[in-house]
Amino acid sequence: MLNSSETSLLPFLIYVLAVLLLVATMLGLSYVLGQRRANKATNMPFESGVLSVGSPQIHMSVEFYLVAIFFVIFDLETVFIFAWAVAFFELGWEGLIAMSVFILILGVALIYELKTGALDWGIKSRTGDASGNIRHPEEQ
Repeated sequence: MLNSSETSLLPFLIYVLAVLLLVATMLGLSYVLGQRRANKATNMPFESGVLSVGSPQIHMSVEFYLVAIFFVIFDLETVFIFAWAVAFFELGWEGLIAMSVFILILGVALIYELKTGALDWGIKSRTGDASGNIRHPEEQ
């Protein structure tokens, strides 16, 4: 006789078998009904009906990724601030002090990013001196 913990897996197993059967059916039908002929135009890449020109690999600047990472970081920090604002009255003074420290750390990080030139747009070449400090070319 089956106990209740063994019978609770039966719907899951039926679901898994149904999914596998559905996937096998779709793959089989696409093989049977799919197009068999290939010509030169079939394998050529195009976008919106226009043939592509040049290399598909675009060299992106590292600064683009740096700004994207900063955006994600500050966006996540905004989520924490909104969650704190929702629970403002329940958190009391401890929550206010903790969020003040959090925002202070954010401000220090933002000032550091501004001073190192991480948020500067455009062409830039940073050079370091012997002590490892980063300087802009204008400051040399």
